[in-house]
Amino acid sequence: MHLMQTIGAGLKGRWRGVAVMTIAATVLSGCGGGSLFGSGPSDASASISDRFGQLFGSKSQAIGEQPPAAEQNEVTCPTVAIRPGASTYAVGMPGKGTTGSDLRYQATITRTARDCTLAGGQVTARIGIQGRVIAGPAGAPDAVDVPLRVAVVQDGVTPKTIFTKAYQTRVSMSADGSVVFSLVAEDVSYPVPAGGAGDSYVFYLGFDPQALKPEPKPRMAKKKSAS
Repeated sequence: MHLMQTIGAGLKGRWRGVAVMTIAATVLSGCGGGSLFGSGPSDASASISDRFGQLFGSKSQAIGEQPPAAEQNEVTCPTVAIRPGASTYAVGMPGKGTTGSDLRYQATITRTARDCTLAGGQVTARIGIQGRVIAGPAGAPDAVDVPLRVAVVQDGVTPKTIFTKAYQTRVSMSADGSVVFSLVAEDVSYPVPAGGAGDSYVFYLGFDPQALKPEPKPRMAKKKSAS
């Protein structure tokens, strides 16, 4: 993809100014995810807002809220959206469904965040995801793996995926069966959109159970037999 050769100083200024808050108070971990907070107290959720402020600034956006008015027309750092059908992750008893007494636990996304930097014709973004895991009637295990996916998509009649990656973070369940989880994807990177194409870019995220499966091993090329 052809990259822009020059970027105006005004555009750079806009990138530096973009920041939206989220993230939880647990230790962040996962494949490609960042650990930004370190360990905290057992009631870490009480200090989430303070830690959010340190990482992403003073702005917050819960799921279902509109972005702040000053950011709605900001095209340099795409807005965050939850993929339809990917806002919850439920796990039931083996071989059974995820309703009623068969439900072991369910995870939901409650807040998101993003900030972007611009350098060398590339956009590098940090995407923060905060949510909660709640134990079901069947009882949750001591630790839960939460699978997530982050994608950069150029929306339109025919959406085009620019970047996509699966992540996961492990959560230790508490006695009351309700635990906050968080993850920061710090390696989201893509070329600067040409012209006004960036107006249609969106950071899509959601739960992706496929993220818990190991990547398939590359196939070895067969050696040709000597003739």
